Amino acid sequence: MNVKELKDVVIRFSGDSGDGMQLTGTLFSDTAALFGNGISTFPDYPAEIRAPQGTVAGVSGFQVHFGSSRMLTPGDYCDVLIAMNPAALKANVMWLKKDATIILDGDSLDEKSIARAGFKTNDPLEELGIKEYNILTPDITSMTKEVLKDSGLDNKAIVKCKNMFALGICLFLYDKPLDHATAYIRTKFGKKNPAVAEANVAVLNAGWNYAHNTHSFANTYTVQPAELEKGCYRSISGNVATAWGFMAASEKSGRPLFCGSYPITPATVILEELAKHKELGVKTVQAEDEIAGICTSIGAAFGGAFAVTTTSGPGLSLKSEAMGLAVIAELPLVVVDVQRGGPSTGLPTKTEQSDLMQALWGRNGECPMVVLAASSPSDCFDFAFTAGKIAMEHMTPVVLLTDGFIANGSQPWKIPSMSDYPTINPPIITELPEDEPVYMPYKRDEKLARRWALPGTEGLEHRIGGLEKDALKGSVSHDPKNHQLMVHTRAAKVAKVVDYIPEQKVMGPEEGELLVVGWGGTKGHLQATVEKMQAEGKSVALCHFNYINPLPKGVEKIFARYKKIVVCELNEGQFANYLRMNFQQFHYEQYNKCQGLPFTTVELEAKFNELLEK
Repeated sequence: MNVKELKDVVIRFSGDSGDGMQLTGTLFSDTAALFGNGISTFPDYPAEIRAPQGTVAGVSGFQVHFGSSRMLTPGDYCDVLIAMNPAALKANVMWLKKDATIILDGDSLDEKSIARAGFKTNDPLEELGIKEYNILTPDITSMTKEVLKDSGLDNKAIVKCKNMFALGICLFLYDKPLDHATAYIRTKFGKKNPAVAEANVAVLNAGWNYAHNTHSFANTYTVQPAELEKGCYRSISGNVATAWGFMAASEKSGRPLFCGSYPITPATVILEELAKHKELGVKTVQAEDEIAGICTSIGAAFGGAFAVTTTSGPGLSLKSEAMGLAVIAELPLVVVDVQRGGPSTGLPTKTEQSDLMQALWGRNGECPMVVLAASSPSDCFDFAFTAGKIAMEHMTPVVLLTDGFIANGSQPWKIPSMSDYPTINPPIITELPEDEPVYMPYKRDEKLARRWALPGTEGLEHRIGGLEKDALKGSVSHDPKNHQLMVHTRAAKVAKVVDYIPEQKVMGPEEGELLVVGWGGTKGHLQATVEKMQAEGKSVALCHFNYINPLPKGVEKIFARYKKIVVCELNEGQFANYLRMNFQQFHYEQYNKCQGLPFTTVELEAKFNELLEK
């Protein structure tokens, strides 16, 4: 058997939602990351909660792209497809490379399973036109049952272990050790059910031994470690990184962290992760609904906590009135919106960037808010921290936009030193200055931020709330000129944040033929495409936005230096229209996608080449 060295590989694990594909993919990607490979992952969950078993609607997938350099995307098409049933094969055939290897559980090729998957004949390989592919059909379920026939487990528990057989095959094929997967299984299942843990380990080894002993593969492959910056790394998902960024902001501000949220796909993991860290002083409340979630956080902010609330698009709609309360009360609050396909319930497990307009303007009255957008799983840490810093130092609510793709995806993250992060200085007041006989809650600093007086502090009694307040005293005011002043002041405070954020940068030549513009979670695909085209000598650059409102300084000068501008986003053109409002002098081409899927570099490259050739 030959061993070949590859630069990168894409594997897609796919099966029924109960087949453990997310765990299988996670264990493989973690093993690759521990070896030192660059990784990028894309979990693809079914949108139906309990789709009928064996149907295409119930297929769950996990794609991992690992290589000998940094991986910016989880890959467009896969080199290996693990399909645990015909439905998984049918759902993913479109993502196969022409020379891909397919590992299909041969036990699933029975008449009933083939019919459930919607095939019209009893030969799915012929029907899909993929017989020329490298297809292996080991009887994974039968061999799993044989390995565990004396385990004492019931048939249902035994069959659940079959995903480990597939994992063992893949670990052998790409010359990866079994150590991490074995240790993880024993840690995860060992305390509650040692028999289940050992059964999974036995099947993992059986899969590895099957691939080794049967010589099913003409070659095995190795992928060298990536040359990453020295440091301590771990694999992290966007949701976990967001939670950790908030905890870092809490530490750096000296304010206790509070999260009041209602569980909603795909944001729930942030709340779950924060709930694990009571030892850091984190307080969490799982509220009865979205409105209660944000209102508990607003109350916590009034009480002196660094307050956050997490949601997705439908929940952001429900929180809109309370977000207006946070704006008029001028309280520090971060609202995380992990965007998903809409409208309404839409595509709960699929990614989209269609909440931008809602984040910018989805509230009654003149109600401006700072809006940020993270652009990668590890990036979520920094922008959660930054959102907290802006909220507390400027005494204003902030919307942090992520999306299902980066929230569920993962990549290697260099664990930072907290000494590298700035101190956060909330404008907390503990006593009245000598020249101020009465506390004026809306007296402002150079950021136009009002002071943060904690309730119960003697001499700093004050009122805030949803009714318009006097520009200094905080008493209720219906004076027309005072309202006009407060509207202008709140808008000016948000606009002034531009002085405290980085100027906009461009990746690539400072001038040229084509400027690609994106925002948020599309960065990896756009950057990978642009870098490839730049290496081919093409005049293309990338201008990617993380600061949405206010927009950073320098944007107008950048746009003026390119002949064509194309705005790429996973919606029907919301950011392009926002740019048209702010910079009307430029013409914007658009490339939009609304399929619940991220871009592929193939389609982006085709579009960019088309624009260059015009």
